[in-house]
Amino acid sequence: MSEDAISGIRRAVGLLKVLGSGNPQGMRLTDIAAASGISQPSAHRALKALMAEGFVEQVETSRRYRLALDFFVLAARAAHSGSLRGTARPALLRLSSTLSDSVFLLVRNGFDAVCLDRVEGPFPIRTFTGDIGGKVPLGIGQGSLAILSYLPAEERETIIRFNVPRLLDRGSFDEVGLRMQIENVRKTGFASLNTGLIPGMAGVGVPILDAEGRAVAALSIGTLSERLEGDRLPLVVELLQKEADGIGRQLNPFDPTLRYPTRSLGTGPA
Repeated sequence: MSEDAISGIRRAVGLLKVLGSGNPQGMRLTDIAAASGISQPSAHRALKALMAEGFVEQVETSRRYRLALDFFVLAARAAHSGSLRGTARPALLRLSSTLSDSVFLLVRNGFDAVCLDRVEGPFPIRTFTGDIGGKVPLGIGQGSLAILSYLPAEERETIIRFNVPRLLDRGSFDEVGLRMQIENVRKTGFASLNTGLIPGMAGVGVPILDAEGRAVAALSIGTLSERLEGDRLPLVVELLQKEADGIGRQLNPFDPTLRYPTRSLGTGPA
């Protein structure tokens, strides 16, 4: 494929993203061009091409452009395939079998993290989220902390301000401690906590990132504290990160789970 063709595809995708995040009633050409960082003539040509494919339409009563019906039809079809839970299930089974520990899939839900799936290991453990459907404030537990640490800075700050009182209520660390943990996760790429909040229990969590490097979910394990000592911890982290990277590459951006995780609970294997 030629460089011009690749450039044209990127320009068209960029315009779709701009329209998707803009005013549902439509955007003016000048605003579209400014938001996408291209000239008005280039934006106009790309919009015409997208209109010819049925992905963009011009509002009859104005000069505004918006996403058209065919775009939403395509998105709806894509949403029926590649659910996060179904995509991640083989990874959870592999990890549980390899590590002989309980493995969890957490997904963000507003200011909380929800347990979307889990595979039980042979050791009896206690966890913050409990069973599938359980939730905790972002920042409590390894998987939840991994998600919070890899959100955009402004979004992360909003969650910290909202959740710190909730963390204190549960006997977790204070704001300074939380920020120190977040910085450590961002440096190392994983969360490993043994705070004593659940005596004898410990765990590791790694983020699952979308194409923009934003955390939408996490893989974590819960186990006995002594099982994460010495040389075992780096190996566990490596295996978790490998599976998380694989899941991230398969994420379906139209998967409703990424926006409405609780809607997918109660379906599929538990």
